[in-house]
Amino acid sequence: MRTKTVLASTLATLLTAGAAFAQAPAQQPAQPQPFRAGTPLSQTNEAGQLKTMSSNVKVYGSFHFAESCTFDPDRNVIVAMNAANPRDMGSPPPLTPNDGFASLINPDGSVHTSKWIGVTRDGLTLVHPLGSAIQGGTLYVNDGNYIRTFDLKTGAPKQSFEVKEALNLNGIGVARDGTMYASNTGNATQPENKQRIYKVTPAGVSSVFIDGAPLNLPNGVAVDPQGNVVVVNIGSNDVQTFDTTGKLVKTEHAKEAGNDGLVVLPDGTKYVSSVRFGSVSKIAPGKEAEVIAEGIPSAASMCYDSKQNQLVIPMNPNNALAFIPLNGRR
Repeated sequence: MRTKTVLASTLATLLTAGAAFAQAPAQQPAQPQPFRAGTPLSQTNEAGQLKTMSSNVKVYGSFHFAESCTFDPDRNVIVAMNAANPRDMGSPPPLTPNDGFASLINPDGSVHTSKWIGVTRDGLTLVHPLGSAIQGGTLYVNDGNYIRTFDLKTGAPKQSFEVKEALNLNGIGVARDGTMYASNTGNATQPENKQRIYKVTPAGVSSVFIDGAPLNLPNGVAVDPQGNVVVVNIGSNDVQTFDTTGKLVKTEHAKEAGNDGLVVLPDGTKYVSSVRFGSVSKIAPGKEAEVIAEGIPSAASMCYDSKQNQLVIPMNPNNALAFIPLNGRR
């Protein structure tokens, strides 16, 4: 009899709780928060004061599959693009999760801001960023078949331009007027994965700029001082210069093939990094290429630090950056 009384009491309690739960208002979904960029390395002390890391401390790292970098001369920092999750090197990255990020790195390689873009995901889509470039106060980033743009001062997202026919945009160069040129490296054994350079206008209208030959697995892209589009290829050591109509006007040669990174200086000197063979070639105007550095694992899409006169090279799965001082050489 006592057992029945206990069961009845328990059932009544559950029914009462269920009725109360049913009458409670449904929990509202979390509201999206405004975009927020990360801040320089800091910590709150015991007194509750936020203290920026003192200058006698150096922290290195903050990379995860860093593919490209670009240099911000106004703040004197290197912007390194990172894919937060591992990815299959032989295929396009997955569309989710949304976890790519950008780090700010000091010229000596120490960390300024561990996660600048990507500290939160509010108002941000950045999956697996590859090539990047800076032009006119804007950071341009290739992300799958999108080119995403960010305010260089605040890190806030600006516009995203879809290139519908592309599968995985790789290198990018941006002209002074904001016209974007991006490579789809493609795959020689997959006809649907085209070896192309795409052109995207500042208004976001995309078109095929170069389709197939003479491209040979195109990778790094840059715009030279004359406004021409320069391309390096993984499949050959060709360094190809096209005018704005897409006509090939010059072919130079790096010392080795398998090329990824490309830097073009104001005087026309080109530096080319080989992701397959680990060398950096210098091509001075009118001269043959010379190797200025070698043995660099996975030397990817490099950038030029114009204030310290050095090349900076992300090393993909090594989660590191390589620094090459040019010591007055241009």
